[in-house]
Amino acid sequence: MLTSGDRLVAPLGLTSARWHVLGTIGASERPQPVAWLARDMGANRQNVQRIVNDLEKEGLVAFAANPHHRRAQLVVLTERGRNTYDAAMHLQAPWASGLADGLEVSEIETTHHVMKALLCKLEGSEDVGEQA
Repeated sequence: MLTSGDRLVAPLGLTSARWHVLGTIGASERPQPVAWLARDMGANRQNVQRIVNDLEKEGLVAFAANPHHRRAQLVVLTERGRNTYDAAMHLQAPWASGLADGLEVSEIETTHHVMKALLCKLEGSEDVGEQA
């Protein structure tokens, strides 16, 4: 999946990891520091910091002052970052639809249930019924 995602967004100058970070920033209700973004992504803070720094150098994100913590700046999408993310999602929609071609809805639902069950087990939760 990551390799396919990398190929899909490479023309935009993105990787799957950069795309994921942009999406997490864009989906946040308000600007967040890197540590919070990493937590939301289930990722290592240092890795997310490195990606955010690269995105900032390319003008896709910017840092803003954090009124609650002087050193933990907030990360915000720039207009260029929003446009790049939107372009990635525009590429993703037909790609994702193509993956589902020939599959029955029941097969997709079963796969979803199995993936949720596995995720619950990996996260240590045994109550799969409520999660699925």
